[in-house]
Amino acid sequence: MERRYAVWDVFTASALSGNPLAVVLDSGELSGEQMQAIAREFNLSETVFVLPPRLPAHTAHVRIFTPAAELPFAGHPTVGVAIQLADDRISGAAADCDCLIVLEEEIGSIRVGVVGRRGRAPYAEFDVPKLPELSGAPAHDDRIAAALGLAPGEIGFANHKPSQYDAGTPFTFVPVRDLEAMGRAHIVAQHWEEAFHGSGGKVYLYCRETIQHNASFHARMFSPSLGVAEDPATGSAAAAFSAVIHRFDILPEGTSDFAIEQGIEMGRPSEIKLEIEISSRKLRRVRIGGFARLVMRGKLSV
Repeated sequence: MERRYAVWDVFTASALSGNPLAVVLDSGELSGEQMQAIAREFNLSETVFVLPPRLPAHTAHVRIFTPAAELPFAGHPTVGVAIQLADDRISGAAADCDCLIVLEEEIGSIRVGVVGRRGRAPYAEFDVPKLPELSGAPAHDDRIAAALGLAPGEIGFANHKPSQYDAGTPFTFVPVRDLEAMGRAHIVAQHWEEAFHGSGGKVYLYCRETIQHNASFHARMFSPSLGVAEDPATGSAAAAFSAVIHRFDILPEGTSDFAIEQGIEMGRPSEIKLEIEISSRKLRRVRIGGFARLVMRGKLSV
């Protein structure tokens, strides 16, 4: 049976950058094992499969796979598949449009707003379905540094220290001294599990020094256990990162906007828009947004 698919570059307004996402349509008859095999075949950080919605009022039920495992939630698949479904609905998301896509993910239902304007890449944004929570204590700086090929003194800046948060997917967040150290960081396999077992081996590095003048943070994400050596843009990590920013920077009341640059070391520059709302000193709402560009359409003979 032939099934339509599309590949979108997500969290970028330019093709051949950002985080590539495969969207497989007409997936209702596929088993979980077949979906996992197809995700391995695409070998992108994530592949999303579109199924009929469980509730008629919703747009679609979706399942998200890395090359090695299924995820309950992920940011760039949420943005990319919503834009693809908007594209199907209006015969081209590059046309002028404003529409709402409701996705059923394992974590719950997510409402995604899609905006298309002629001559521009379409944009999508959504409120994260689960606010971040602490998920244990990170390893000592010495172990973290060894697993990243860095010196212990390169871990942390100002009052920022390593932490662990979960907004649907757990991550260890590692502040790094500067861009130079960020560029040298890499996976040291023999120390990885010992340093990052508490977050399933998913690690998000960040520093305040940036390359783009409009960026608030520079980031990298490693997740070898999921078959993703490095990810060009990680929306689920950005969602949990909101708690890290609030914890160490003590955000003011109201809404604060941040732009996170990622993927630059991979030659896949990306930008994630992060909006954080604080009320009575507590994090109340987190919104993730980004552009996407269509780069490929085809059919799977599966």
